[in-house]
Amino acid sequence: MVLGAVTPAAAAADEVVRGEPFPRPAALEPQVRFWRSIFTEYSANQVVVHDALRLDKIYRVLDLRDELESGMSQSEVDNLRRVDTDLALDELRTRFLRLHSLAPSPDALAGEDRRLFELLADDPAPDRFLAAAGEKRLRSQRGLRERFAEAIRVSRRYLPEMERIFREEGVPVELTRLPLIESCFNLHAYSKAGAAGIWQFMPATGRRFLRVDNLVDERRDPITATRAAAQFLGHLHDALGAWPLAITAYNHGPEGIARAVEETGSTDIATIVRDYRGAAFGFASRNFYAEFLAALDIDGDYQKYFGELPLERPLRGREHRLERSVGIETAARLAHTDREELATLNPALSAMVVGGRRPIPAGYRLRLPESGATAFASRLADVPAEPRVVRAAARSVVHKGKTAPVRTAFVTHRVRRGQTLSHIAKQHRVSVARLMSANRLRKASTLKPGQTIKIPVAANAA
Repeated sequence: MVLGAVTPAAAAADEVVRGEPFPRPAALEPQVRFWRSIFTEYSANQVVVHDALRLDKIYRVLDLRDELESGMSQSEVDNLRRVDTDLALDELRTRFLRLHSLAPSPDALAGEDRRLFELLADDPAPDRFLAAAGEKRLRSQRGLRERFAEAIRVSRRYLPEMERIFREEGVPVELTRLPLIESCFNLHAYSKAGAAGIWQFMPATGRRFLRVDNLVDERRDPITATRAAAQFLGHLHDALGAWPLAITAYNHGPEGIARAVEETGSTDIATIVRDYRGAAFGFASRNFYAEFLAALDIDGDYQKYFGELPLERPLRGREHRLERSVGIETAARLAHTDREELATLNPALSAMVVGGRRPIPAGYRLRLPESGATAFASRLADVPAEPRVVRAAARSVVHKGKTAPVRTAFVTHRVRRGQTLSHIAKQHRVSVARLMSANRLRKASTLKPGQTIKIPVAANAA
């Protein structure tokens, strides 16, 4: 991670003095209120048209709930919503440009023009109406009430284990609520840019901590990806020195936040949001920390906003590290379940594996239902290797009568203060000897904070 001339010591010291990892600057409160409203008040069939810099300036709310209730299909309502939103943005832009050109006094205005004039009366800038009409200032936001309520409901299936992992990694458990704003806890969430899973890891970042290939994509496993997220957030905090900066860097990237600190001369998140003008520091990055604070508010008192929700029960299951490849039908039978349940417990498995075209690879930590986990290992040991798996393994090791070296896959681990090789080996479920061999270490006591080491995770699989 390249951070240029930035030193996070001042931010870290300030955080310690405050005694709170997630400060709430008064300057960000309008943004926090806006996102609380979007998450809890406005429906998916409502659109809020607002100022992108001053989120307390809401110009119009489009409401299409009556159209849906009158018999329109959801697709028809969605089409109407897009048309009405474009019309509203164009109309407001025209009004703001007219207000700028006329330089009116309040007495000369009436109706909608007067309302908009009064809404921006606290802005003394002479070109405030021209600025409000800008392409980057007029923005629409669809409501998220239904999706957020569902996210709260589904999150309870995973949060107990997620919080345990974050405590184990020494990271504040409040950060387990980031998926509320990243993906609404949608296991199948994919972005246009290629981010996947509840933590929305990009492929390159995911591969630093997880297995991401055509058989297994651990970004899609909410529990496995949670440990990666805890480690990644810990690295961001170590580099930047304060949780508001680390949280924003999760969205914007650490190098970008380092530049923001350097250019603004401040580690205060409100100052950076207000003053930093980096080309890539757009609406999503400026609002990410405020969204997180809003999500914390709602999650901590969700009954106030949604009433009683039918919360999902915590995930129950056990993991078994496969020493050899095995077909999913065989694994399901040995776990006393069916393929569908096993696939649900293991969302990292690709469609090829779930469909039985490729086996579950060796090294994968298979999550099993509690009812079928007991003696799974002994039952598996009694099952002969499947012919297709044997042939595939033979092709991967033997070539033209010669034995090829078996390749090993690796993930990386950044050593944190106080960690020992024994601790890391236990965490990743490998032996100390394998870690020392993979990293050519002569002594187990040679680790230093910030050092990156390789973790062997699996041999060549079918």
